[in-house]
Order: sequence, then structure tokens, then C-alpha cells
Amino acid sequence: MQETKKQLENLGIATRRILRNPSPAQLYEHSILHEHGAIMATGALSTSSGEKTGRSPNDKRIVAHPQSSGDIWWGAVNMKIDENTFMLNRQRAIDYLNTRDLLYVMDGYAGWAPKYRIKIRVICEQAYHALFMHNMLIRPSLPELVEFGEPDYVIYNAGKFPADPDVSPSIGSRTSVNISFERGEFVILGTQYAGEMKKGVFTVMNYLMPRQGVLSMHCSANEGKRGDVSLFFGLSGTGKTTLSTERNRTLIGDDEHCWTDDGIFNIEGGCYAKSIHLSADNEPEIYHAIRFGTVLENAVYDDRTRQVDFRDASLTENTRASYPIEFIPNAKVPSVGGHPKNLIFLTCDAFGVLPPVSRLTPAQAMYHFISGYTAKVAGTEVGIADPVPNFSACFGAAFLVWHPTKYAEMLAERMRNHGSRAWLVNTGWSGGPYGTGRRMSIQHTRAIIDAIHAGALDDCPAAVDPNFGLEVPTACPNVPPDALIAKNTWPDPGAYDLAAKKLCELFRKNFAKYELDASRAIRDAGPKG
Repeated sequence: MQETKKQLENLGIATRRILRNPSPAQLYEHSILHEHGAIMATGALSTSSGEKTGRSPNDKRIVAHPQSSGDIWWGAVNMKIDENTFMLNRQRAIDYLNTRDLLYVMDGYAGWAPKYRIKIRVICEQAYHALFMHNMLIRPSLPELVEFGEPDYVIYNAGKFPADPDVSPSIGSRTSVNISFERGEFVILGTQYAGEMKKGVFTVMNYLMPRQGVLSMHCSANEGKRGDVSLFFGLSGTGKTTLSTERNRTLIGDDEHCWTDDGIFNIEGGCYAKSIHLSADNEPEIYHAIRFGTVLENAVYDDRTRQVDFRDASLTENTRASYPIEFIPNAKVPSVGGHPKNLIFLTCDAFGVLPPVSRLTPAQAMYHFISGYTAKVAGTEVGIADPVPNFSACFGAAFLVWHPTKYAEMLAERMRNHGSRAWLVNTGWSGGPYGTGRRMSIQHTRAIIDAIHAGALDDCPAAVDPNFGLEVPTACPNVPPDALIAKNTWPDPGAYDLAAKKLCELFRKNFAKYELDASRAIRDAGPKG
């Protein structure tokens, strides 16, 4: 503890009272006494992130430093901040933290493979933030804590205190999330949303791992009884966590992984599952993981019974549950696996155009990986009547640091070396777009995933989709044949053709940003319609 205190003093943290790696029980007590935390009937801790109920990607900045600047994909995702402004924000955070009567210091690891893991230290004033990172980082053993030493990265979470936009034009609001790769530091001002810490660590790994020849990926992973590993790529709402968490396969992780020459490893020590519309019938493993030790963020509950209403989105659609990975009964710990056999790209196509499942050639896999397509449900904003397309490179552009083609090239190399197959699975709409069609049955989607794992779709008869040139299996166990061909599910074939033409054009317009950096084979793997 004395060593930790000296390290904190060297960082400028001089608060009299510091709790280092307190237990979940202690953090429960502090949250209830000081932060309006509440214990739910299942034992989970319910908390609120205040005004911000999601990440603030427009407020993320990376220090433009000569050592790393040439590696970074600068633009709308990675915006620059100069080192002087970063240091002003850092000092603002430290000055605020030093006014607090009590601070929490949480030490943990990112990365289950000892060869590649990094040491993270979180300094925060809120008990629920400390518990959140206790869940999301890999928890050191007591001997490891004694020998933890200097961290590789320090997170200063002063989220209750606003940034000062007058400091610099690069600070656009009273929220500022800053990373310095050279200093190994991450500063949060003006947002209490816990996911900023989690995704900040992922951003760091997305920078460090490719420098070591390791592919970092925004995906979940599970493993079959024969050791066959599957990766599930997808943006929020596509079913990444739901489909990778199932009783017949062991869960390696639900969101962030790396692929090395030895296989894959999970970056995190926990899961961060969306809990809106959660039910014991559709997602039993996640539902029963919400117990003592779990942080429920922005959920609505009955004040008397303390029963959570998972259907209530009055606070936000982005309600979340953070829990240690071992809360899933069939989780694999240590969270590592072999080379993936199947790569499953999940998309929620609200246009109702894409088939439920397609086999991808290597070139098509790269095209759809770089595209990272899903669609946001229409009707969330006044005046919008159509689905809103969302293209996010590598199914996680917001967390990339290098140019997307670097990650795509590394993925293609690994697929070639290890014979991995790629699939595009649509968990969105069928029989028409959002508003007229219906959401894909979760039972049918699970049957498709089961068939992929069983090898039943590897060589089965397939039809070529005329719009995207995809191989579409025409038979799948426990899925009606008519449901497999998207056009056949629409009552008006002509309306389907118009929707397909529109979606093809959206793909082309998005991919134009990457054409100069993509090979001819990848460019030719795009839409045909």
C-alpha cells in the first residue's frame, strides 16, 4: 500500500483517504450511502450515470505526438488534441479529484494472455465506477496485487467535473475524453457513463496490439465441445452478446478480443450486456447473471419491490449490466481459445433486404468487414420514416486507432493461414422493412448459428443473391426454406427490388472512402444490384 501511495503522489493524487481494490461488498455500501445506489431484488446494484447515458464519441481526443501520430487514422473517429491541452485537462481532473474526501483505486489487467496483457490503474471518486472496472478488468490475485508495481496506463475519472471549452478550440463541449499513448494516461471529464472507461481501454489495445503483430477485434467469442472457436462481430443491437452466450458452448468473452499466432484471448474480465427487453426465456444466462456483484446502469425498477422492469426505456434504450465473466455458468476461464473456425458478421438490416445467412468468400468477408453495416431503427427522430443505415468499419470504427484496412489485412492473413470461414447473418427485418416487416425470429437465428457450428451449411445447396452476389443456403435445419431467401418473404417483390437497389447504393457510397486502399478483389466483392 505504501508503494501505491507513493506512486499516486508522483501522479499528483494527494487525497488523504484512498481505498485500493476494495471488495464488491464495500463498494455496495459506499454506493448506497453516498451515490443513491440501490440493491435490486436479485442482489444487483442499480445506479445512474446522470445526464450522459451513452458514450460521447464526438468528445474523444488523442494527443497528436510525433511518436505515434503517423500511425493514427486521423479524422472524425480520432480527433487531435495538443499535448499542452491534454496536460491542462489532466491537471483539471487531478485538482478536482484532490478535493474529494475519498478516492477509489482499482488495479487490473487488460488481456488474458500474459505475454500481451497490460496493467491498468483506475482512479475515481464513485464507488459504482470502481465496481464497474472491478468487473470489466481482469481481477489480479492477492499475490499479483502485492507485486502489481507501476501500471502501464492510468485512468483519471473525474466525470462529475466538467471540462472547460475555453481552454482550447479542440475541446468542443463540457465533456472531454482524452488519451495520451506516450504518457500512458486517459482523462475523463464531464461524463459519468461508465462505458467510457471500458472503451478507452479497448482503444488503447487497438493501438498497442497491431504494433506487436496482434489483431484486436470488436467481437464476442465462444467455443464448442470439440474446441472449435467462433467469433461474432457486430455493432450494438445486432445480437453479439446474446448469440455468443448460450448453454451448449463455453463463453470466451462478449465484446473485445485479440488474435495472436497462438489463438485468441479476451481483453476483458467481464461482460457489459444490453439489458433492455432482457428476459429469462430468450437470454437465460445473461438474465441470471444479474445478481450480487453486477452493476445495473440506468435501469428502471419498482421502488418497493426492487424488481427491475427491463421493458422500460424511459431513461434510455442503452440500459446495461456489467458483471464478471464467471457469472456466466459456462464461461471459460482463463478466457483464451484456439484459432477461430467461424467468423460470423452480424447485421441488423432494418431495410429487410439481406438474407438471414450467407456464405462469404474471402474477398466478400473483407468487403463486409470494412463496411461494418447495420441499420438503426427508424422513427427515433421526428420526420424520419425510413431505416437509418450505420456503417462502422471493422464493426467498431469508434474504437479503431489505425486505418481500417490495417485491421482488415491482418484479419485476411489470419483467415488464410488458419482456414477460417466467414458468414453474414442478418438479425434484422424480414418480409419488409421496419414498420411493415417483422424482426427475425431469435429461434431461427439461433438455429442458423447452430447449423454453422455443426457444419450443416458448409456445402449445402445455395442460391446466389443477385444484389450482393452472396451465396445463400437454401436449406437449414429448423428454419423454413421460404425464410432463407429474403425476397420470398416480401408480399410485394417489386418493393423488395426497390429497397435492395437503395441498400446497394448506400454500400457503394460508404465504401468509396476505402476504395483507394482496397484491392481489386475486395472492390469487386461489393454489391451487384
